[in-house]
Amino acid sequence: MLLTLVFMYLAVTVSIGLWASRRVKGTADFVVAGRHLPLIMVVTTTFATWFGAETIMGIPARFVESGLNGVVEDPFGAGMCLILVGLFFAAKLYKMMLLTISDYYRERYGRKVELLCSLMIILSYLGWVAAQVTALGLVFNLLTGGALDVTTGMMLGTLIITTYTLLGGMWSIAVTDLVQIIVLVLGLSVIAMYAADLAGGADKVISLASEKDLFNFLPPPDFHEILFFIGAAITLMFGSIPQQDVFQRVMSAKNEKAAVRGPIIGGTCYIIFAFVPMFLVLSALIIMPEQAQQLIADDPQKVLPTLVMEHMPFVMQVLFFGALLSALMSTASATLLAPSVTFIENIWHQFVPRADDKTELRNMRISVLIFGICVCTYSVALEGTSIYDLVSGAYQVPLVGAFVPLVSGLYWKRATTQGALFSIGAGLSVWLFFTFTPAGEIFPAQLAGLLAAATGMIVGSLGKQMISNVGGEHYKLNISN
Repeated sequence: MLLTLVFMYLAVTVSIGLWASRRVKGTADFVVAGRHLPLIMVVTTTFATWFGAETIMGIPARFVESGLNGVVEDPFGAGMCLILVGLFFAAKLYKMMLLTISDYYRERYGRKVELLCSLMIILSYLGWVAAQVTALGLVFNLLTGGALDVTTGMMLGTLIITTYTLLGGMWSIAVTDLVQIIVLVLGLSVIAMYAADLAGGADKVISLASEKDLFNFLPPPDFHEILFFIGAAITLMFGSIPQQDVFQRVMSAKNEKAAVRGPIIGGTCYIIFAFVPMFLVLSALIIMPEQAQQLIADDPQKVLPTLVMEHMPFVMQVLFFGALLSALMSTASATLLAPSVTFIENIWHQFVPRADDKTELRNMRISVLIFGICVCTYSVALEGTSIYDLVSGAYQVPLVGAFVPLVSGLYWKRATTQGALFSIGAGLSVWLFFTFTPAGEIFPAQLAGLLAAATGMIVGSLGKQMISNVGGEHYKLNISN
């Protein structure tokens, strides 16, 4: 019965997505919903994109192991990313009337920088989408009592998401996100209240967290610990800013005010509501102490599904899996569309001339299908990898390669193409060195890469002018002599 209701919900969701796809008449509709989304839909689609597998299954698992200090990257860094986008980037980018974030790199720095940043952005999505697909495979495996193995579940989940994303693009995502967020918020809120009752009250759950010192957010007063705390915080906080999914939500807004306010409200709501799954896992430690401890040791991502399946009534099970699937599908669809569009708009057209709008739309849909197959293959290959690690590792590349050129281009008039190329080269080289050598155990690789990228931008942008100035002074000196 539970499986039947879940598949009915999936069928309704896909149907809504297909209904919304009727509004797609061209590439602008497919990529940025024709720039017609009101504030409420910008908020819900932004919130829905962030609230995915890692929020419900990854963050709680990390929280019970390391406390708030262990989840500084997500939800705190991730939520702050959206707030920063609204405060410092949305208005400037919205006025430029672009389809992709990589279009900005082309307009500001030229084709080479556009190509390099596009490749980094596309590759970063593999880990994020893979996390959602991995969680979908796990959910289908649990729902069928093991009759459907995790790998087959991944394939089924990818097929469902790809179907309505391929046909409806941003319009389908925005409309289904609105429905899915309602299911998600209501479902998890009701489950949290029921779990608190089973645990003997919310105060007992909070007391347990306090006893285990899980509310400790700041790192110990040790230079090494502080460095790695900062490195974790900036990974999603800055690394998610030069991303197509965030940019699409800004550009899909019907006006500048919605483009600015949407990410700020969405990011704030994300940070607040991310505490609900953490609360549920803590409740599990009281409701089923021995079983929860065993699951935390073996596979902490299964704590919440096990709590719901074995200790809650049927109605709560329906609510939980409806909420979970809502979170997974909303995030996966957004992160499937973003790299597919970026590939056609910013890599394909480097080598193939633009065609009519109908052909462009067809190419984008083919790209969605191909990327869906690639993600499914990647997910199966990395089966067993932590969902939290899949997501957090995905953003280090755009952090060290694409973030500094974006910020510098918007806020520093003296930034040049040479500076952007130096920044990308230095950031990636230093990051790779620290990642694959023991140096990464002393200093966080992503922080080292970011500092190198900033240095590369300054040296590359000012270097030619400094050499010119030195040459000029030398020439004047010779004349005077």
